[in-house]
Parts: sequence; C-alpha cells; structure tokens
Amino acid sequence: MTVVTAALFYDTLEVDESTLLALTEMLGADERIRAAHFRFARDRRRFVARRARLRQRLGAWVGRAPERLVFGASSHGKPTLAGGPHFSLSHSAEAMMLAIGDGEIGCDIERIDDDLDWRPLAEAFFTNAERAGLAALSRMAARRAFFACWVRKEAFVKALGIGLSWPLGAFDVAVGPRPAIVSGGAGWAIAAAPRTGFATAIVARDDGNPLTVSLVDKSALLEA
Repeated sequence: MTVVTAALFYDTLEVDESTLLALTEMLGADERIRAAHFRFARDRRRFVARRARLRQRLGAWVGRAPERLVFGASSHGKPTLAGGPHFSLSHSAEAMMLAIGDGEIGCDIERIDDDLDWRPLAEAFFTNAERAGLAALSRMAARRAFFACWVRKEAFVKALGIGLSWPLGAFDVAVGPRPAIVSGGAGWAIAAAPRTGFATAIVARDDGNPLTVSLVDKSALLEA
C-alpha cells in the first residue's frame, strides 16, 4: 500500500493576541516584513499563524526549532525546506492544510462558498469534459462538485511544482465524489481528506497502489 503522504495536518488560523505574539517570534525576518505589509489585521493574523504553524509542524518533523528552519524555493517558485522533507501548504478562510511527504506532493483546501458564482471560473479554467460533468448535476450538487474539481486541479498543479506553465485545462479530473485524475496525470495519485464545509485534495507520486493519507490528530499540535 502506498504511503506517499507521510502526514496531513489541519490547523485553525483563529488565534488570540497572546498566541499571535508568540507565533510571531518564530518567523524569519522576511516573513515579518511580509506580515507588516498586510493592510488588514485579519489578513496579517492569518499569515503569521499559518507561517508559524508551518514552522512548528516541520520543525517537529525534522527535530529542529521552528525559528531555525530555512526555506527556499524551486526554479518555479515552489516553497522548499533546506534538507527536506517535501511539503505543501494551503489555506482558505480560517483553515490551514499541510501535507508532508517523502516525495513531491501537493494539497489544496477551499471553503465551499454558497454565494460564489462559480460558473465563469469553470468556463475559464475547466475542460470540456469537466464542464459537461457539472452541467449534468443538480444545482446544489454542481456547486459542491465544482469545489471538489477545483481543489483536485490545484493540488495536482502544486504537486507538479511548475506553476501555471501547466495550465488547469491541460488535464481532466473527476467531477464525482471519488477523486481521480482522469487524463493528463500519468504517474500521479490523488486522494481527499474530508473536512466539514471544505473541499480538499492531496496529490502525490503514484506507484500503482492506492494513495493513503495519515491524518495527524489535533493533540499533536505543538503549543506556542
């Protein structure tokens, strides 16, 4: 059985002021500068929380203090950690999703927005097969399927690590409840980790066996 995804974490970005101050101390100088540039306090809080939680999780994984981690980026801008492991970070609203693996990996989370007019996005970024699949569903089912389809495509592009040089319309993913890369994704496997109110997807290298995801219990959270 494939265990490409070593661990999957969900964290909330809702933290109080004292916790936020403690988390800020874990950030690097460049991250603090980026945080200071956010106009709204909510966006600044979310940025600080997710960057610090990323450092906490990865620091615990490799046995180093969060503030001592050194991040870089691939030639296409994909975030990397000096010395590994591979990881992928995604966030939506107050939720953060982090996947850590032994090989290239991508994850995506998106809050299911009941007010979003999703059809123009589907027209712009989805394939003919995906749009036809959505058109065959009821209004409510189509909305949920759109978000499922969206995170599957985003997770795949993140796993590839080559940015928008691989357009979302270059491959097909399943529109139904079971995640799959239907075409254009040879060598990759996809899975989901259910999260109430959100669509999620994880993509990793495929060795021909089912991709399994290990969801780390909330008690494993390192306290600030």
